[in-house]
Amino acid sequence: MKPIIGITTDTEKNYNHVLNYEYVKAVKRAGGLPLIIPVGIEEDISQIAAMLDGLLASGGNDISPLLFDEEPLQKLGEVSPGRDAIEIDLVREMLKLDKPIFGICRGMQVLNVAVGGNIYQDLYAQNEGTLLQHIQNAPNDYKSHYVQITKGSLFEKIAETDKITVNSYHHQSVKDVPMPLIINGKASDGIIESLESTEHRFVIGVQWHPEILSNSGDAVSLRLFERFIEACTEK
Repeated sequence: MKPIIGITTDTEKNYNHVLNYEYVKAVKRAGGLPLIIPVGIEEDISQIAAMLDGLLASGGNDISPLLFDEEPLQKLGEVSPGRDAIEIDLVREMLKLDKPIFGICRGMQVLNVAVGGNIYQDLYAQNEGTLLQHIQNAPNDYKSHYVQITKGSLFEKIAETDKITVNSYHHQSVKDVPMPLIINGKASDGIIESLESTEHRFVIGVQWHPEILSNSGDAVSLRLFERFIEACTEK
């Protein structure tokens, strides 16, 4: 049987749920069975986590800074309180059960906040010096900057190299990373681009969008999803 992969969703102001179909395609391509997790069922987190073989925390709106003891800065974007309410707790429950988690863009940031870390509400306003273009002005499947991968990390084993190119669509980014997470990839300007857990079977977060790249045939992105689905079949 195919492993059941929960995929988190975002909401619009009219409460319609929103999810880019690229996430669904990437999970299906890698051999998983996608299950869309709606907002508003946070009281059933334990049952949801028990049903899932793995969790794909998708991209989306900004995270409320109140979740990491900060107030909103001027350049904070639109937040999704309902999504925050379910997603943070669902990540924590999956970590407790040691079930695989793959966090993408906002999903990586949620993973970091869930274990007690924080994020830059706006990486350009809160970092000095010259930064790369992290919201690229290029097609979404174009790989616009490099990521240096930590040697010896799980991610390096999956990537089979210590330097890759990625696409980029974010203005928030991970700041302080607590254990059991470790940084396993950075951009050349120092912005954290990927994380992994040292205490779980498979917990990886990336700041770019491998779901788009994998559907365009990028080998590293394909292996990320394949290794995630493989971990979800292991008991």
